[in-house]
This record gives sequence, C-alpha cells and structure tokens, in this order.
Amino acid sequence: MDHRISQDRRKQPTPALSRYTFFGRRRNFRREEDCLKTIYIDRYSAFIFFFIVLILGLNVLDSLFTIMILDLSGIELNPVVRSIMDLYGHQFWIWKFAIVSFSLVLLCVHSKFRAVKGIIVSLSSIYLTVVLYQIVLLTRL
Repeated sequence: MDHRISQDRRKQPTPALSRYTFFGRRRNFRREEDCLKTIYIDRYSAFIFFFIVLILGLNVLDSLFTIMILDLSGIELNPVVRSIMDLYGHQFWIWKFAIVSFSLVLLCVHSKFRAVKGIIVSLSSIYLTVVLYQIVLLTRL
C-alpha cells in the first residue's frame, strides 16, 4: 500500500532555477537513459567552475587591455563593443562584464547538455587568444 501523502515530485522535471540550484545534491545522472535527455543538475563540476572563472578573468583582462590600447591611440575592432563605448565611454566594461556574466550563468546551468562543455572551452580559448593578442599589441605600442 502506498503511504505517500503528497504527489510524486518526479512526475515533473526540476526547473532550471529552483531552490535546488544552490542547495541540491544532484551532480550527475544516475541512469543511462537520463544522459540522453536534457536534464538539469544541482551541482557543477570543478571542470566547469575552472573554465567559468577563467572566462570571467579573461573578460576583465580584455576590458582592461582594451582601455589601455585605446589610451595609446588604438581602435576597437568589434562594432558592438565600439557602439557601447561610444555611448558609455570607459564605463563600457560594466556592461561587457554584465553581459558575459549573464551568458556564463546560462551556459553553466545548461552545462550537462551535449554541446555546452565544448562551447565553454571554445570561449575560453577565444578569450585567451584575444588577451594574448592584446598583450602583443601593448608591447609594440
């Protein structure tokens, strides 16, 4: 005889943002068939944490180096960032940091989806390349 009082919570998937997002216990999938579904987890791996923090740090360095290059009479090649810089001046880094941070939160929440880990690693590689290029530019200016 079934002695449950409330409804079975497993009939509906856990939403992407819930009380379990910060205080849950689920780190991985337990069943093979769950790996084929799009399921959210409660805790994230050190691998994801490392690359998220790396991208945030590289984003800050990119903004700092961009300001330094602009002060040395350089130009911004990215038209989106250039338009934000025209509107907000050197305060553009606040908007850039907010947009990148929000995007990284979305990627982290969806990190168990098939292609997202590759996207996170690719973004960190692109940011690393941009920052290294800016370092080369700063040493030549």
